Amino acid sequence: MRAVAVVLLGVLLALPVPSAAVAGPADPIAAALDRIFVERRPAGATVAVDVREASGGRIVYQRDPELRVLPASNQKLLTSAAALEVLGAGHRFRTTVHVRGGDLYLRGQGDPTLTHQRIDRLAAVVARARTKRYARLLLDDTWFDRVPLGLDWSWQDESSGSAAPVSALSFAATDRFDNAAVEIRYQGVAGHRPAIRVWPPAAGVRVVNRATTSGGDKTAAVRAHGTGSVTVSGSVAAGRSGTVLVSVPDPAATTARLFRAALGRHGVTISGRTSRAPVPGGARVMASQESPPLAEIVTPLLKFSNNGIAELLVKAMSRAADPARPGNWPTGLAAATAALARLGVDTRLLTMGDGSGLSRRNGVTARQLTTVLEKAQRRTWFPAFRAALPVAGDPDPVVGGTLHNRMRGTPAAGNVRAKTGTLSGVNALSGYATAPDGRLLIFSFIVNAATTTAAPLLDEAAVALTATPPPPVLS
Repeated sequence: MRAVAVVLLGVLLALPVPSAAVAGPADPIAAALDRIFVERRPAGATVAVDVREASGGRIVYQRDPELRVLPASNQKLLTSAAALEVLGAGHRFRTTVHVRGGDLYLRGQGDPTLTHQRIDRLAAVVARARTKRYARLLLDDTWFDRVPLGLDWSWQDESSGSAAPVSALSFAATDRFDNAAVEIRYQGVAGHRPAIRVWPPAAGVRVVNRATTSGGDKTAAVRAHGTGSVTVSGSVAAGRSGTVLVSVPDPAATTARLFRAALGRHGVTISGRTSRAPVPGGARVMASQESPPLAEIVTPLLKFSNNGIAELLVKAMSRAADPARPGNWPTGLAAATAALARLGVDTRLLTMGDGSGLSRRNGVTARQLTTVLEKAQRRTWFPAFRAALPVAGDPDPVVGGTLHNRMRGTPAAGNVRAKTGTLSGVNALSGYATAPDGRLLIFSFIVNAATTTAAPLLDEAAVALTATPPPPVLS
């Protein structure tokens, strides 16, 4: 009997222990998600799932919801919610031009929306003054510290526009507010090397064109470490065009260069060199630009998964939490964590290494993400937060964002609003979906350590939330 008991115990220990807790055994959504996340889980991967009803928080399905995993860009859900709490939906960033003793000062406060056009408008205001010649242009980026990159970002990403340096005085290359990066615009020209332009102009970027005009489009642009020299390589078909975002090494210096060029276009000259100095006491404000409110800025942040905006918000939260010190990552991340705790998130298992999700020190649970999504519904800023989420299958990139090509032609299209997340070995999708019976569901799906992309699996799970019919009503 003892031998039989030992054998039975061994068999029981060998059986997989289900980690799912569902609303009920007859819940068809739970059964559908089990088929996806249990039967077809990528080999060797970690899966964390939490699905709840938006009203009341009733559990629909769970699988290791308290397991700490890498969130990738789902981190931006935490950052945007925290920023709306700390800074307020009406918060605006200000960029100013000051004058004192024949010198101009350009001062930044972390505006992520300072485009080439808005820089030009600043210069136009300065040009309206009687004085048309100044001795020096001095840039003031002291609102934030001068730590430009996340401490554990990959060195391989240094020249990528998605891992650009963070500065209180920065510029946006596009209307999606890609910060501290220039667009390398290329077009194939039959019989010649591709034509290349840099936007915005006068950014001080030097291009080494090693690309060829031939079939396909396999063009790459890499900036040499610590320089403004960008090498374009690969090939592009004749007549075909595209863009690559490349970071600049010093966003403040590049912004000052763009401003100085704009002054020149408006007839204002600077005789001396550009240098750095804080705005002195007694300097007079000549011109200023204010960003749109934060309630609008969260749209490009979440729709396009904009890393630069996320990191600027972290340092802005730092400045709000400790106005006497330059904005920095440690203070800003602590302020974000405290705000999430006030929102109702259990932060004991939360690790925030940055605001964007690039860091592999970020650690979050699926339950923490669904808590943010659940508690956000009760905040006055929720309509802006919800509207900023990508919409599955919407072909308009401004609406669909990072989901505009996903789940098209399925019941999830136009129904699922969710934030994507992608790193090597990481896929995440968290947001809101409406089930066929009308229930609004909150969900978080995160897969870590998969050897191939798990995005199709997460899409299938999101479709299951919106397509699985409710159980029949028994008479």
